[in-house]
Amino acid sequence: MTSDSLTSAIESELVRSKWHLRFAGELEARFECDTQPQRNRNMVVAGLISALIYCLFLVNDFSFRPDAFMTSVLLRIGVMLPIGLPILWVVYRGAYGALRETLMASTVVVAMIVSCVIFISSQAPYSYLDIFSFGLILVVGNVLYSLRFQYALASSLMSVAIMVYFVVGYEPMPIEVKRLAIFTIIAKAIFTLIANYRLEASERKAYLLLLRETHRAGHALRSNAELSKLSLTDSLTELANRRQFDALFNHYWQQAVEHRSNIGLIVIDIDCFKAYNDYYGHLQGDHCLKQVAATLQANASNACVVARFGGEEFVVLSIGQSHEAVLEHAEQLRQAVETLELPHHGGTERACVTISAGVAVLRPKPGVNAPQLFRAADQALYEAKRQGRNRVVMINSLDALSGDGLGISIQ
Repeated sequence: MTSDSLTSAIESELVRSKWHLRFAGELEARFECDTQPQRNRNMVVAGLISALIYCLFLVNDFSFRPDAFMTSVLLRIGVMLPIGLPILWVVYRGAYGALRETLMASTVVVAMIVSCVIFISSQAPYSYLDIFSFGLILVVGNVLYSLRFQYALASSLMSVAIMVYFVVGYEPMPIEVKRLAIFTIIAKAIFTLIANYRLEASERKAYLLLLRETHRAGHALRSNAELSKLSLTDSLTELANRRQFDALFNHYWQQAVEHRSNIGLIVIDIDCFKAYNDYYGHLQGDHCLKQVAATLQANASNACVVARFGGEEFVVLSIGQSHEAVLEHAEQLRQAVETLELPHHGGTERACVTISAGVAVLRPKPGVNAPQLFRAADQALYEAKRQGRNRVVMINSLDALSGDGLGISIQ
């Protein structure tokens, strides 16, 4: 189900008739899937508690019908438990949807049958009075189990019919008591079914509202993530932008300080890019920028960050690399762009697009800061352009970082 269709389905269900419980289509399947684990656990716990109390009614059987006590023991422990406990085990193991509801509803019907058989097995005076406690079986199914309404309705109708059948045929029970017992069980069935309906309706509405808010929150998180990505990514080249580079540059500088490792910076500029734009136009210029950016990204496997610094200028940051490794990396990037053989006839002596690169590598120490590293790489780039472009120049003297001189290495 897509995001839009899910939203539409939720809103549609929220405005549907309150008398209609079951959701439409995929939303019902999702509801069952989301609620199944907790519902199964709740039913198993409720079933175990009900089984314990059902067996404890043996105390009542011993008091009211001593003549049929052994029959009660046989039916409650020898029949009801062997039926009920395996059903609870199946539900515990993950019985799904209709199977779970049918199995749990069957325990209600079986409990009513067993109780009625115990009821008619005794001729002791007043033993029939516990017929009024049979309504507890409906309370278990409709409220404690909280069966889905259609299963609660079916099990309740069957249970009432079973009890009426046994009560009507039990001769020792006065007719007035029979009428009262039948009226009582019907009233309990109605009351517990109303409660069951309300419980399911509330559960389903709460699920819809929670799902809607969760969906909205998830959509908002995705939107925020997308906005965050846009704010940190250059929209044309999809590389990190200046904002992201500045943050990462400071981060990796501190990391280099902590680990006493080298940090290398390559500043790259597309040669004669203004002339390229003037000759081919800005749309073709954008296409050129994207191709160069993709090439730099593809060939910068050892870099921590590849970013578009602005215009036709790019930066590549690495950490833990030697001077020679960073210089070699810069040369590989230069060659990769040159190998693209992008035509460039905008007033340059070369027929294809090329780049110039300035490189600076150092191990941070007291008195040297991150802006100085960038300034040194930028000075090296300026020197590469002064020497004719399409080349790599590296600062190899720390004196250059303080402006006292420019030690260079030309690749």
